Amino acid sequence: MFDILEADIVVLQETKIQRKDLVDDMVLVPGWDCYWSLPKHKKGYSGVVVFTRQSVCAPIRAEEGITGTLCPPGSSTSFRNGPEDQQIGGYPTKEQINASCVDATILDSEGRCVVLEFPAFVLFGVYSPANRDETRDDFRLGFLDVLDARIRNLVALGKRVFLTGDLNISREELDTANAEATMRKNGYTKEEYLSSPARRIFNQLLKGGQVVGEKDPGRREPVLWDICRGFHPDRKGMFTCWEQKVNARPGNYGSRIDYVLSSLDMKDWFSDSNIQEGLMGSDHCPVYAMMKDQIQLDGRSVHTLDVMNPLGMFLDGQRQRAYSMKDILPISGRLIPEFDGRRNIRDMFARNPSVAKPQSSLFALPKDVGSGKPEEATKSPTKQRAPLDPPDTNGTIKGTGTGIASLTTTRKRSLAEPFTQKLLKRSKSGGSMPAPLIVTGKGQQSLRGFFKTGPTTPGSANATKSDEPTPSSHALPSTLDLEARSLTSPQYMSKVMCLGSTSATSTPVAMAHDSIAISSTQISPSQGATSPPNPGTVHDPVQSKETWSKLFTKPAAPRCEGHDEPCKSMLTRKNGMNRGRSFWMCTRPLGPSGGKEKNTQWRCHTFIWCSDWNPTTTG
Repeated sequence: MFDILEADIVVLQETKIQRKDLVDDMVLVPGWDCYWSLPKHKKGYSGVVVFTRQSVCAPIRAEEGITGTLCPPGSSTSFRNGPEDQQIGGYPTKEQINASCVDATILDSEGRCVVLEFPAFVLFGVYSPANRDETRDDFRLGFLDVLDARIRNLVALGKRVFLTGDLNISREELDTANAEATMRKNGYTKEEYLSSPARRIFNQLLKGGQVVGEKDPGRREPVLWDICRGFHPDRKGMFTCWEQKVNARPGNYGSRIDYVLSSLDMKDWFSDSNIQEGLMGSDHCPVYAMMKDQIQLDGRSVHTLDVMNPLGMFLDGQRQRAYSMKDILPISGRLIPEFDGRRNIRDMFARNPSVAKPQSSLFALPKDVGSGKPEEATKSPTKQRAPLDPPDTNGTIKGTGTGIASLTTTRKRSLAEPFTQKLLKRSKSGGSMPAPLIVTGKGQQSLRGFFKTGPTTPGSANATKSDEPTPSSHALPSTLDLEARSLTSPQYMSKVMCLGSTSATSTPVAMAHDSIAISSTQISPSQGATSPPNPGTVHDPVQSKETWSKLFTKPAAPRCEGHDEPCKSMLTRKNGMNRGRSFWMCTRPLGPSGGKEKNTQWRCHTFIWCSDWNPTTTG
């Protein structure tokens, strides 16, 4: 993914994972550091992560949440109450938080914001609440109010801000497909469209944002610049999100709700900004901004690498020291207990790891494990963090860390050992059990297998074909306590019946070894010969197959009116009398107009309730 994006800072939103779902490929990415914000209560919900390339940039401070009320890992002191040299600053005041009508802890507990500070600017990776139902309106507006306050407070302190992420707000009509028709359909004007509470807050934050009437107190001056729109001021259809349920992406019927925004004095720092609508895999597409190698900072020209890393790591764009353990910040994903001191196992096999002593490896087992000394076997090994990969001359990362010791805690059975697992339990009577039959073939795998005719007996009219293998032509393994020459003997039949059902009225149980198939309903334990089946219980396999095929075969789909193509079945989920009903509709994607069209390549007007469709009565 990082090779495709070709970025040095990657911000992902709506990860929708829990901490237990994190794996090495997400956290221990070679050459990268990561900073996660996961929901505290709603599991599998929202989530934000920021990845930074260690060879290019390294933050000097990192926090989770907007208000600063959360605590760093392993600490009971919140970010806003910590030492001043560890604070990013600009935290919303008590009055600003109270004005949002949302508790600060609840606001930051949904995993919606990661804040990183570089010497050049403060980066916000944000996933703003969506406008889905009225029950979340207060939370959504409270989130935007507090975010606006934090950004303005940082700017007032003289710090630059870079805001990026899914803000779930379309800025103006140019950022929404067919906005004018939508406004007419819903019965509101352009002024009402721009005056929606969330859009009004957002536009007051931006330079050039359209605001109806006088601006709100405390928001009279814009502080951020829309980088992507600045490079493409009049471009239409520059959308970043599309509705998947109606397959709106091929027709580009979407909206622009993902942004890269910067402080106004950073406007000349960027050489390009655009969207990457061709990258698939989500209902959103990436949006990026590219910084210049040389930027103007406080009236002087500096190299970008000098102000994107801690002091002294780069000078005039040349690395002076390597990225080390002291550069890792408390909320780094590498310090999560499950990953602390470890390396990606895939990275281990790609390089030549140094030999590690068992005592220093995180995964080395105590010597007394399995020795019968529980008090010694449960002692934890000494925990040491694996060293970070030092950069090479080109700034990339090469691995020299400690290899992972064996993690196997239970002895595996050798392939040379005989298989001694018991297939049958010994009877309570204490009598000797017959030798178990080891079945190497598979039994019934599908419903169709139930209707297959059984094997033909030697005495039947239709004898076994000469080209098919017979039981006597197979040499059974020595581990089966059976002889091939006695397969048809009464004693062998009794052994087979031990694995099947002993009731004459039970369901047939079929067992096979190679080409041998014996049914427990066809062989009697007390008889050595096979009795003919009851004619009253014989089923016609052809008729049974046709009956079941008709029962489980889906009806043929109708064809749409506009393109004469098979329709697709959908389920009604809107509340009402038709909720839960299925219907047929055109499979083509929605067009740029956002509605069903006639005589075009986009979705036509075909709509048929599945309950009304009868393929047998159609022409």
